[in-house]
Amino acid sequence: MPSHATCLCGNVRIEAELARRHFTVCHCTMCRKWGGLWMAVECAEVRFDGEDAVRVYPSSSMADRGFCANCGTHLFYKSRWNGRYYVPVGLFDDVDGFVLEREIFFDTKPDYFSLANASEQFTEADLRRKHGLA
Repeated sequence: MPSHATCLCGNVRIEAELARRHFTVCHCTMCRKWGGLWMAVECAEVRFDGEDAVRVYPSSSMADRGFCANCGTHLFYKSRWNGRYYVPVGLFDDVDGFVLEREIFFDTKPDYFSLANASEQFTEADLRRKHGLA
């Protein structure tokens, strides 16, 4: 069953097949600069309505980041290594039942906060090994 999400202004509507109702928090420098704490759900399939308002920024060799040209809402992180979209959990209409599964780039997490939820914690080196990028 698809899940629905929208940007702040409503120009971009997203219909996504979620890989699961678990989300990941990323603590990398780019995600922090992109808005603080990046909390996203892996999507198996994504469809956009209002695609003319979607802008894509090639943020690194690993991914592209999408945002709404009208309101600036962060819409997705699209991985180049698996082609999957990671959509912010807060954009979805139905947020009940989401579970924090993992924190990535945990070695770069600033010390000014901690999450209370139990989660798997992966460093940058862990992720590079896992995806053959070491």
